Amino acid sequence: MRALITGASSGIGRDMARYLASLGWDLVVVARRTERLISLKEELKDTDVMCITADLSKKEDCYRVYEEAKGVEIDMLINNAGFGLAGEFVDTDLDTELKMIDTNITALHILTKLFLNDFVKRDSGIILNVASSASFMAGPLLNTYYATKNYVYRLSQAIYQELKEKKSKVKVSILCPGPIQTEFLDVADVGFVIKGLKSEDVAKLAVDKALKGKLIIIPGFMMKAGKFLLRLTPEKLMLWVSYRIQHKKKK
Repeated sequence: MRALITGASSGIGRDMARYLASLGWDLVVVARRTERLISLKEELKDTDVMCITADLSKKEDCYRVYEEAKGVEIDMLINNAGFGLAGEFVDTDLDTELKMIDTNITALHILTKLFLNDFVKRDSGIILNVASSASFMAGPLLNTYYATKNYVYRLSQAIYQELKEKKSKVKVSILCPGPIQTEFLDVADVGFVIKGLKSEDVAKLAVDKALKGKLIIIPGFMMKAGKFLLRLTPEKLMLWVSYRIQHKKKK
């Protein structure tokens, strides 16, 4: 069995690679930082690890990843690459936001489409798309990031149902974590309001649940409770609360 993981050089992606290797899976790891991929390969010396250096904000790199991975059969696709940016919409940098959309949405869309076609043809395979608790609401002060994760969440749900209707054996899962102790916060320039979960714990839970075919994976009781409460919260109140939560995160 072999998994392809984007954003595998750090955080959840790297910990998913480590956990899958411990289960006996071979890997294709994708990220921008070659040296980190090589370090991960050397760490997982008992596993067959193929490294692909790619900037997934570029469409041509997304297609190249697929073409390079076609030489080995992929059984699980984990779309994990992504980043955030904090600030008011009128102030945040447009080029950075467009790069975020290309990384968080376009790359995931391309890779999901290409690998899903292969999975459907052979009627097997797993897609694990990493979204966020941000998928469930709007996010003032992290506006574009929240919007990208809403896209990931709804697209993945729709694909899941399409596969279910045709009785396909291909599985689709969505990981929707809250705060996690990773480099994401430094890139987005935000901090924690509540204590972040350990990346390795979230990675293990996500892989285990995806292997069992669970659609929506929400680590931690607080995030599960929060999703439930959202159903009862008026939209404008939710926006008011969300703004204040994000404002507290700003460094």
